[in-house]
Amino acid sequence: MSISIIITILLVILYYSYRYAWWGKPVTYQYPRILMYHMIKEHTGGKFKGLRVSPRMFEKQIKYLVENGWHFFTMSELIVQKDHLPKRSVAITFDDGYEDNYIHALPILKKYGAKATVYLVVDRHNREWSSKRKAKNSSGELMREPKLTDDQIKEMIQSELIEIGSHTLTHDNLVQLDDERKESEIRESKEKIEESFNVECESFCYPFGLYKKDDWKLVRDAGYSNATTTNIGIDNIKVANPYLLKRITVSGKDNFLAFLLKLRTGKRGVKK
Repeated sequence: MSISIIITILLVILYYSYRYAWWGKPVTYQYPRILMYHMIKEHTGGKFKGLRVSPRMFEKQIKYLVENGWHFFTMSELIVQKDHLPKRSVAITFDDGYEDNYIHALPILKKYGAKATVYLVVDRHNREWSSKRKAKNSSGELMREPKLTDDQIKEMIQSELIEIGSHTLTHDNLVQLDDERKESEIRESKEKIEESFNVECESFCYPFGLYKKDDWKLVRDAGYSNATTTNIGIDNIKVANPYLLKRITVSGKDNFLAFLLKLRTGKRGVKK
C-alpha cells in the first residue's frame, strides 16, 4: 500500500472522528434528553434545511426511542417529575408552530404514543421574524411556511399528547427589546395562549435562543415553570436552572448515526 493511500485513509478517519466524535464519553442516561425540532417535512430548497426533518426520518427516530425503552414527557411534566424521572427520559419540543407539526408530526406521535411540547408564536401568521436575528435572513422563507391554525392546535391538545408552550407574541429578538416590551412578549403570550385554548401555559422558549443574563427571571415571574434555550447539551435537570435548559438540536442535515450520537453525548461531533 502506497504512502499516499495510507495518508488518505488516515485523513478520512480523522475527519469522521472529528465530525461524529464516536469516541466521546456518553452523558449518563439518568439525565433527560430535551430534543429540539422545528418542522417535520421534506426540504424542497431554500436556506433552512436544518430546520426541516423529513417525516420518514422523524418516524425512524421516534420508533427507535420507543423500541429502546425511552420514556416521553412534556416539558412541564419533566419539571414536575424531575426528582423521580426514570432512566432514558426524553422531551420532544417543536419551535414556532408550523402546520406540519399537525400534518406530519402528530400522526407519528399518536402512532407511538409519544408526547411533545409545541412552543407557539401567538402572532405567527404572515410574520417575518428571521431577520430579527440576522438581517440577511429577510427572504421571507419562514414567513411563507404555513403555521398552525387555532383549530389544529385544539385538536393537538385533545390528543393528550401535546403541551402548548409559549415562544412569545411575535418571535422578536428579546435582546434588542426594552424591558417593557420584553415583559409584554413573555407575559402576554402566556395569557393569550391560556385564554385561547383553555390550558395552563407553563413552558417557555426564548426566540432564537437569545436572552440577556437576567431575562430568565422575567420568565419565572410571569408564572412559567420552565424555559428552554438553544444551548447545546444535556442538563442534570435536578440541579440546573429550570429557566435556562439546554437542548439537543435535531437537524434535517443529520443522518441517523448523528441522531444516535446526539442522544449519547448531546452533540454530533466535537463542536455540535
